[in-house]
Amino acid sequence: MKVASVDIQHVVVPLAKPAGFALGQIASFGCLLVTIRSDDGVTGESLIFTINNVRARVLAEMVESLKPLVIGTDPAMTNDFWTKAWRGINFIGHKGVSIMGISAIDSALWDLNAKAAGLPLYRMLGGAQTRLPAYHSGGLWLSQSIDDLVAEAGDMVASGFTAIKMRLGAPTAAEDLARARAIRTAIGPNIKFMADGNQGFTENEAIKRGRMLEEIDLTWYEEPLPAWDIEGLARVRAAVPMPIASGETEYTRYGFRQMLEARCADVLMPDLQRAGGVTEFMRMSRMAEAFDVAISSHLFSEMSIQLLGALSNVVFLEYMPWFKDLYAESLVFEDGDALVPERPGFGFTFNQDYVSFLANKS
Repeated sequence: MKVASVDIQHVVVPLAKPAGFALGQIASFGCLLVTIRSDDGVTGESLIFTINNVRARVLAEMVESLKPLVIGTDPAMTNDFWTKAWRGINFIGHKGVSIMGISAIDSALWDLNAKAAGLPLYRMLGGAQTRLPAYHSGGLWLSQSIDDLVAEAGDMVASGFTAIKMRLGAPTAAEDLARARAIRTAIGPNIKFMADGNQGFTENEAIKRGRMLEEIDLTWYEEPLPAWDIEGLARVRAAVPMPIASGETEYTRYGFRQMLEARCADVLMPDLQRAGGVTEFMRMSRMAEAFDVAISSHLFSEMSIQLLGALSNVVFLEYMPWFKDLYAESLVFEDGDALVPERPGFGFTFNQDYVSFLANKS
């Protein structure tokens, strides 16, 4: 079996209502849907994106530039592709757009290989669990009023979720505390509750807000500092009473190695797009396991669930519904857990009717 083609579809996925967080406003996503086809008709699919469709064409060009490394090759040779791509991007750098391009192709190769084997990807990677605790991350934005936060949190819990996440970054610590208090009062003491700073604070402010939020009984305090300040994050971790989660903005195993050595987080959150695809996501997660550090995914719920199902150090799947309409299949939940699909590959395929609808709109 050889790779015959790599196709890219660029569509813009709108949000029903813009969402505000510490880094700005989100109104849409520029999504690149990557499909790899083998010479015997097996396909593999993956997704990468940009916020508000900004620089999506740059991302597409990166994927285009990597095609010659994979067309005509054996798709099972994923490590060979990854190594050649890593060497090939040396001059332009090993973070950012270059890694995202590698992720798109690498993940599609893994989907194709698992489909060819007739296995769900988590079993091909060495299955560890068939269901995963999930938290709802698709709301509770900084741009919402307290009344809206309370109503939405209630809806999330009523729909069966036993863990939810809000965004921090109000103008004052007192406002953040008031918003968190209102949600905690609405959901009660038994629902797990996370809060995400989205890299919005200085070190001193992060410590101040973390200590103020102790009464909320947070499951974790996420990304309070800019992603590059690993040493500062370690100091925040030592100074606040709740666990720290971070890592969604870090690239490859080399970035995770620095975070693990600095002991800056209790939960690391590999992002499939920034990790470098399935190959590197698994390396990063198993490296964390060697440090007895827990893993929770970031975005890409439909793809990440298969990778988490192959790991034993997972605490949560992040459920983010941004891209659910792009798929013909849906995630299934039971008693607050997400069930790992038993369909081959990622277990999700692009809904071409919806993709065509979006393409015709643009």
